[in-house]
Amino acid sequence: MGAVMLRAIAALKAVDVQHTPPCARAVLDHDRRHLRRCRIDLCSGETLLVDLPETVALGNDDVLLLEGGGHVEIVAAEEPLYAVCARDARHLAELAWHIGNRHLPAEIADGHILILRDHVIRAMLIGLGAEVTDVVAPFNPVRGAYSGHHGGGHAHEQPPPSPSLHRQYELNHGEARDRAAGSQPFKSLPEDTP
Repeated sequence: MGAVMLRAIAALKAVDVQHTPPCARAVLDHDRRHLRRCRIDLCSGETLLVDLPETVALGNDDVLLLEGGGHVEIVAAEEPLYAVCARDARHLAELAWHIGNRHLPAEIADGHILILRDHVIRAMLIGLGAEVTDVVAPFNPVRGAYSGHHGGGHAHEQPPPSPSLHRQYELNHGEARDRAAGSQPFKSLPEDTP
């Protein structure tokens, strides 16, 4: 008979955790901490089956509750990052706006912003007057306004899978709505138009 695999059935934020020792720990990078159904290797060498009702974004010290009791502590792994520094507070706010406008995960710290490494973003930030330094550190980006929000109007929501629901989505979000309002889809101008 094979070993019994641990199964996580719920997640809790660190602030909601009772101060009891974890059964195990998992060290995960930023991308791996966005999960719903997957297998995770624990520090002990065991494997954890994560089977949550919805996708969660886990931070450092958040926990996964185990079926049958106990919890697994999540530890943010060290990752290659950029530390973005500015001339002053206003400049830092401007840099934060440019980072946020590109929907990049960012950790806001005193006097700097941490982001995942991307040479194109680095060049943009340097062009905006930032000092960008390579660092390796745990990454705990700020959760966005929509991180705990499901449905209801964020510009990047995906259409539902059902054909009838997809038709309703089109009516509320796009060309079908534009046709119903009497407008025409965008057409490019002839090349000789100034």
